[in-house]
Amino acid sequence: MRQKKIPMRMCAGCGEMKPKKDLVRVVKAPDSKDETGQITGRGGVSLDLTGRKPGRGVYVCRSAACLKAARKAKRFERAFSGPGEPVKIPDEVYQQMEEEIGADG
Repeated sequence: MRQKKIPMRMCAGCGEMKPKKDLVRVVKAPDSKDETGQITGRGGVSLDLTGRKPGRGVYVCRSAACLKAARKAKRFERAFSGPGEPVKIPDEVYQQMEEEIGADG
């Protein structure tokens, strides 16, 4: 019987490839648009502990050091920014992520 392929993702903090289930996903929700396609609201950034929220995801290890390194290098902002406006992540969101990861790992 064939071995099932394990999905690998790169940590935004340390840059190591690790199994997807060992990492925490940080997600930016899709922007809300009206019927003409104009953006009416920006999607928020949050921690996705289930790995099932819709939106653009970036993965980070379950360690405060990796989260701190990713924050210092602005890797979340870079990953979530598209060809339009840059994304600014509020400090409150980082504090919430630090609390969740600290409690989790």
